[in-house]
Amino acid sequence: MNHAAPDEAAQRVLLHDIGGDGDIWVFGYGSLMWQPGFDYLERQPALLYGYHRSFCVYSEYYRGTQERPGLVLGLDRGGCCRGIAFRLARGAAHDILDYLWDREMVTAVYAPKVISLHLAGRRVMGRTFVAYRRHYQYAGRLPDAKIVAMIRQGVGKTGTNIAYLEATAAHLDTLGIADDPLHRLLDWVRAAG
Repeated sequence: MNHAAPDEAAQRVLLHDIGGDGDIWVFGYGSLMWQPGFDYLERQPALLYGYHRSFCVYSEYYRGTQERPGLVLGLDRGGCCRGIAFRLARGAAHDILDYLWDREMVTAVYAPKVISLHLAGRRVMGRTFVAYRRHYQYAGRLPDAKIVAMIRQGVGKTGTNIAYLEATAAHLDTLGIADDPLHRLLDWVRAAG
């Protein structure tokens, strides 16, 4: 497997291509939903078709190490995903997109993508980061028992993998975003303790 995502310069150009006078939106599906780390003008529930939220990325930094990786969320192909869209101020957009690049691209396991988001009664174009399937940290669809074991073992720079799963489930509930598979996974992780 390839360790690096496609041409970094081209990816940065894609992320920063905010020409015209339209709104600039960013889509969050994991911790970005409740911990964006940037100021925004508007926050709306959003639906993304063509991708789903999945524990499909080996974490060797935030929630695990190279010796004992954890698993974190990525947007993987297929299905749909409910999340949060943030509208950015045009004057701050480039700085925010740089911040998101630094946050999401620590190991280049994600790739920036321009996507169509469905908000209440309208459709907007936005930016997000999807799992890069050719990266060595892309886990794909693992057996449930393996997912549980990896989440139970993962501890990284920002804490335990279990805390990440618990926070994701709790915040999805607070935001009114139903995710039964995530809650089922949380039940399995807790039961394995």
